[in-house]
Amino acid sequence: MIELTGYIDVPEGRREAIAAALPFHIALTRAETGCLRFDVTPDPDVKGRYNVNERFDDRASFEAHQDRVRASEWGEISAGIPRDYTIRDIPDSEK
Repeated sequence: MIELTGYIDVPEGRREAIAAALPFHIALTRAETGCLRFDVTPDPDVKGRYNVNERFDDRASFEAHQDRVRASEWGEISAGIPRDYTIRDIPDSEK
């Protein structure tokens, strides 16, 4: 399994567009083959920050997701917004 955790900090002038596009992005991602979890939630302490937690079956599913996102409306709307993500392989002992 592959896990991505971290956050995206949305600048004030882009928050409305991101909030409007996010539900569709979440729905598309959750429907992808290999998606086990995809949560993007507002941070209760940092205005404009969304916490991100993703899990995919394997590296191939995760990479397919990344490719889809780059070519999607979400990819265009969120381009250039600062992100701080950690991506890791989950060992069998943690599954």
